[in-house]
Amino acid sequence: MAAVIETHGLTKRYRGGQLAVDRLDLAVPAGSVFGFLGPNGSGKTTTIRMLMGLIEPTAGSATVLGGTMPRAVRTVLPHVGALIEGPALYGFLSGRDNLVRYDSADPNADPRTRAARVASALDRVGLASAAGKKAKAYSLGMKQRLGLAAALLQPRKLLVLDEPTNGLDPQGMREIRALVRALAADGTTVFLSSHLLDEIEQVCTHAAVMAQGRLLIQGPVADLAAGARGRLVVLTPDTGDAARLLKEQGVAGVNVEDERVTGEPPGPDVDLAELNAALVGGGVRVRGFGVERASLEDAFVALTGEGFDVAG
Repeated sequence: MAAVIETHGLTKRYRGGQLAVDRLDLAVPAGSVFGFLGPNGSGKTTTIRMLMGLIEPTAGSATVLGGTMPRAVRTVLPHVGALIEGPALYGFLSGRDNLVRYDSADPNADPRTRAARVASALDRVGLASAAGKKAKAYSLGMKQRLGLAAALLQPRKLLVLDEPTNGLDPQGMREIRALVRALAADGTTVFLSSHLLDEIEQVCTHAAVMAQGRLLIQGPVADLAAGARGRLVVLTPDTGDAARLLKEQGVAGVNVEDERVTGEPPGPDVDLAELNAALVGGGVRVRGFGVERASLEDAFVALTGEGFDVAG
């Protein structure tokens, strides 16, 4: 697939010497839901601001929809919907009137169909019933939804979302994820920045992992997870005995949490059936036994040696 976003050696160094983004080479395939993953402070938002032409890179290049940014801002941005660092809203206006203002500022927007576009955008993000409420009375999650509605006023080739589920309750998160999937099914490429591993794994087809301004890895989500080892899992009320016996059998990284004992999966020379038999023979009541496939969290920990917020 052709790349909708492509960067080569993209670098941003701020005054004082702070290196926010370090020689980033990124490729976002057309039609993908691309997760841009990393802890807070990893350089995600700075990268997005360079991609959108909001700040100049110190070095390197960024191409969006075939145009070099920031030089091609005027031709590229009409085809891009974006929600970056939270929406900018007029608190004294209603949600509906905020969208009318956004739509009026778009020179390509037909004023004759403005009311229909605004109503459709509000409905898509679940704010139709709160359309007449002043934005200053909106919760953080409602403001996020309104910002997303602004990005959806026109059909877009590319949608760039920076932490789109910030402030949303679990139901709101599920609704936004469903919306992202629907947009991708309609042919929109979605570039989604998040520090939530679970969010990326549930909704994204491709992902890139950032840490301390540098790109660690990128590719299809399934491939990223496949590059990490899974984990051995034993479900038992006898966690102490199970942990001891697993260590005696040479299992490394044994950890106990409630009635779940985990460890690194044994090598190909170890018969899992014999390992299970050793547990049972040692008096451990085994309620579940097996090797779980690796998750995106496992891949991130393998890459960096650390984890971060994995709540969904």
